[in-house]
Amino acid sequence: MPPLPLRAAEPAGGADPFRPVIDVVVPVHDEEADLERCLRRLHRHLTEHLPYPFRITVAENASTDGTVDVARRVAAELPGIEVLVLPEPGRGRALRTAWLGSDAPVLVYMDVDLSTDLAALLPLVAPLISGHSDLAIGTRLAPSSRVVRGAKREVISRGYNLLLRGTLATRLSDAQCGFKAIRADVAARLLPLVEDTGWFFDTELLVLAERSGLRIHEVPVDWVDDPDSRVDIGQTVKADVAGIVRMLRALTTGRLPLGELQASVGRGPLTDPVPGVPAGLVGQAVRFAAIGVLSTLAYLVLFVLLRHVVAAQPANLVALLVTAVANTAANRRITFGVRGGPGAGRAQLQGLVVCGLGLALTSGTLAVLQSLTDAPARSTELLLLIAANALATLLRFLLLRGWVFRTAAPEPAAPTPAPEPAVPAMETF
Repeated sequence: MPPLPLRAAEPAGGADPFRPVIDVVVPVHDEEADLERCLRRLHRHLTEHLPYPFRITVAENASTDGTVDVARRVAAELPGIEVLVLPEPGRGRALRTAWLGSDAPVLVYMDVDLSTDLAALLPLVAPLISGHSDLAIGTRLAPSSRVVRGAKREVISRGYNLLLRGTLATRLSDAQCGFKAIRADVAARLLPLVEDTGWFFDTELLVLAERSGLRIHEVPVDWVDDPDSRVDIGQTVKADVAGIVRMLRALTTGRLPLGELQASVGRGPLTDPVPGVPAGLVGQAVRFAAIGVLSTLAYLVLFVLLRHVVAAQPANLVALLVTAVANTAANRRITFGVRGGPGAGRAQLQGLVVCGLGLALTSGTLAVLQSLTDAPARSTELLLLIAANALATLLRFLLLRGWVFRTAAPEPAAPTPAPEPAVPAMETF
């Protein structure tokens, strides 16, 4: 994605000459005691260290104390602070409303306790401004992160992230760190699809972004636990588990328009990044090898079972045909990413041709063995079949990649005119 424009044109009348490049949203609920200290510290840091126009948005959601009064009083004293008052509670709801209503190209979220060292803010937003990444998150679980917190929270945090990796297959190290940023154009596409309005909002947004092919930048942070945190851990864990179940159901049923998102905002694979080396070769080889191991085991089991009732050659034929059909279907979907009904029959027919070559190798091996001895040992049969299958597997991969599932080179896209920048480039500092 292209880098973001950084400076706004001056509006008529001279008021508010800079549209913010960064909008830092701080969702708050009953934070009367901590809010003023947070806003003054955050405003001072942004003023002194951030080389871009900014705004701080206090997203107040259904507080019952004096949070709104504190926010408005500080906003009247310090420039660049706005207060958004929402009638319903929910951190996710507050973030969605504030982000979708913002005119800044980079949207940031941080917790009111400012547990994360603010020195990480510029590294957080820089990849988004430059166009290198689409989202950025702080992580407390990177090797270079420095974290001070109790054992209970440490175990819960690491356990939660392990749960996410095992269920939603996310590769992110710390989905719940309250320190994130997103490009506004990406947020406009993803946020309407995020259902959660509470603490699971972060995780749902990140998983959706990952599945859409977006680039997520992780920033190691220094983080000091807030001992006065009032988060109900039990309720949060319960809501998170419910959110995971809901997302698994949505991903399994295809309810989320991931294909459409990948086409519109995702980063597609590189096209032949190295001359002579097709893109995705390593990943395809790894997936093919895993499927090949399972297919070989299934083949050997079928061969041994059939060998008790039929001769070696018929047992080999049946076992090879059954596993070949399953192998082609698995490689079509998993290794080469081809989905849907169209082309499946043709792929199976071509796969059977490839299977015929494997049959020739394995049957030839058995024929040679039987010509050398009238009653070969079963262990000898299996060892020679494993060797023949290894050679057949290599040949199968080359033919599946280069013939059965070969994709035509894409037509070069016609150049499109660059969009009009919303704001001209900012002077360097």
